[in-house]
Amino acid sequence: MVNASETTQNLLIPVISCRHLSKRYTQGPQQVEVLVDINLDVMPGECIAIVGSSGSGKTTLLNMLGGLDLPSGGRIDVSGSDLATLSDRDRATLRNRYLGFVYQFHHLLGEFSALENVAMPLLIGGVSTKEASVRAADLLQQVGLGHRLTHKPSELSGGERQRVAIARALVGSPRCVLMDEPTGNLDRRTAQGIHELMRSLNQRMATSFVVVTHDEQFAATLDRVLLLRNGCLQEAGSVGADSQQDVTHV
Repeated sequence: MVNASETTQNLLIPVISCRHLSKRYTQGPQQVEVLVDINLDVMPGECIAIVGSSGSGKTTLLNMLGGLDLPSGGRIDVSGSDLATLSDRDRATLRNRYLGFVYQFHHLLGEFSALENVAMPLLIGGVSTKEASVRAADLLQQVGLGHRLTHKPSELSGGERQRVAIARALVGSPRCVLMDEPTGNLDRRTAQGIHELMRSLNQRMATSFVVVTHDEQFAATLDRVLLLRNGCLQEAGSVGADSQQDVTHV
């Protein structure tokens, strides 16, 4: 049995930790620096927004946090494991166990039902079909789609498809969900519903969220807002501040 002191200690350990992270690409004879000396800790249950202009490297950073791309320099730890030291297979296992992903385009499998799409990460992780179906149905119920279990993506609205994608990201009880413009293709009313759902799930499940977004209004509702500019990640001020704070390096 986990005691209270162990639980408290776990809350002080970052879910994701980056130190001196950098990313560069080679274009002909030139080295293009995309990310420079990024330092970031994502704490359990924390919601972080990453904002910045198009092409600033936000998606690149998110992909590296999820182990989908490796840094040119520095270190990324996910739940205590250094991603760079893991094999491709071990990184995939770690992603399946600890991380969830939601993209601007839902990337649901069109030939499968909502229930089957949500159950997929569990099946890949070795969970039995029966248990995976029960857990997927429960998550879909939580996101308001308990009546749409057998519907395929083509039979769902844009907002419903994104709710299915969120349920799929959460079904394995990940410690952190990485979201890349999750409401970028939705109308304002539908997007607002997704935002409220995300915060509700965060509070109920204590899952961390890192959200890349252009929606400054939504970003301001999260625990921290970080600005990616000129390859550097900067604190964009405390949520709820009465005045604009100076931008300082994290």
